Amino acid sequence: MTGSPPAARGRIGLWIFAGVLLASVLVGAAMLGLSLSRQTIGILVIALSILLLLLGLPVGIAMLGAGLLGLYAMNGPRVAISTMKSVAYDSTASWSYSVIPMFILMGMILWKTGLTSAAYDTARRWLGWLPGGLAVATNFAGAILAASSGSTIGITYALGRVSIPEMLKSGYHPRLAVGSVAAAGTLGQIIPPSLLLVIYAGAASVPIGPQLLAGIVPGILLAIAFATTIIGWAILFPASAPRQRGEPGGWPARLRSLAAVAPVALIVLIVVGGLFLGVATATEAGVFGMLAALIFGVLHQRRQGTGWRAIGRLLRDSAVGTLTGTAAIFLLIIGVAVLSRVMALSQVPNALAGLIVGSELGRIELLLILILVYMVLGMFMDTLAMMLLTIPVLLVPLQAVGVDPLWFGVFLVVMAEVGLLTPPLGILAFIVHRIADDPETNLGRPISLTTVFQGVAPFAATALVVLVALILMPGLVTWLPGASLGG
Repeated sequence: MTGSPPAARGRIGLWIFAGVLLASVLVGAAMLGLSLSRQTIGILVIALSILLLLLGLPVGIAMLGAGLLGLYAMNGPRVAISTMKSVAYDSTASWSYSVIPMFILMGMILWKTGLTSAAYDTARRWLGWLPGGLAVATNFAGAILAASSGSTIGITYALGRVSIPEMLKSGYHPRLAVGSVAAAGTLGQIIPPSLLLVIYAGAASVPIGPQLLAGIVPGILLAIAFATTIIGWAILFPASAPRQRGEPGGWPARLRSLAAVAPVALIVLIVVGGLFLGVATATEAGVFGMLAALIFGVLHQRRQGTGWRAIGRLLRDSAVGTLTGTAAIFLLIIGVAVLSRVMALSQVPNALAGLIVGSELGRIELLLILILVYMVLGMFMDTLAMMLLTIPVLLVPLQAVGVDPLWFGVFLVVMAEVGLLTPPLGILAFIVHRIADDPETNLGRPISLTTVFQGVAPFAATALVVLVALILMPGLVTWLPGASLGG
């Protein structure tokens, strides 16, 4: 090879891109130029969506483009144009979707005003005595923050900046330090308020409130399972997590730390308690939680001596982040609405349901197969793409074998968590690596991406074990929504 290795890799990447682009053009040309059955067009729409994603297009654009091309091929330009006119409004102009900006804004305010750091300090004071205590504290701090913020990235940044230096300073192995931070961040995906569960509820046409409640018990189980993994790691390899010899300040310091985390606990009570007791819809719970986060965040900044102008900048940044995040999510909703319409017209889900019923696959066998399918999809698709592309295809077949749509939402989000951690597209692992790559965070001890992936591997395996338990005991997911006073 005459070129340098980077140049050779660049040429290979260019050839792969050209191949995927050519395949996309051929698939599109086949839909428009050949006389194909509706089912064949439906299958080609799915293939084209995947190819467009591999080209690097945003998820919403990829699904929207492939879906409109499929509608054009099946019903002509008039249907494609009228669908775009109606779907862009009808799929997003729903009162239930107003919860999305509320949850995003609540999480942004908590992150920007610094309320999240108190959760780690409290958890460290109460749990630091355990084997791997600092990592266990990071894990449960993530659970606390997940119940008051739907922002996985916000949780990961807040915990990573504080806990990674603390663990490294205490002699923890970098693998355990970064792995526990990444695992704690994933809890924001399933413990309400979870944006992924809200997006799934909209795409699957299930009530948002019960869907959020369905994530509580699995989220708690995941937090406990992650903590058990950390403790087992620390017991098997004691050098990777030296034990703390006592908490400075003792019980008085522990009790004082509870006051610092009280605002976050109250926000959790407002959001989750309102949903469970039925005194607030998901949107109302989001509004009340956001207002509480705003009040507590401003008070927290004022107590630290921050001026009103600086507080205004923090709130402005929170609002801008909320606007961009909401717009991106609404584009996803429009894309999945068009794709769902194509799937309904093509009858692909019905044909797949007939195939599954005819093969006599039981509920458990089918779900175990889907774990493998989603693990493969997660190797080349991001989590939202993986979820939204498969929801329109799989809901009908799964209901045919008795899978509750609320339960399947939790299944999908747990698989999304695994995808967030595992290579090659484990976005959360890359975020943790970026945090840990900062000399101020790693204390001058470089941490490679390989170390991060090695650290998250046991937690990804733990999540899969919990998922199998949920398959065997589906009532763990569906019990709480059925028991809620608002259900």
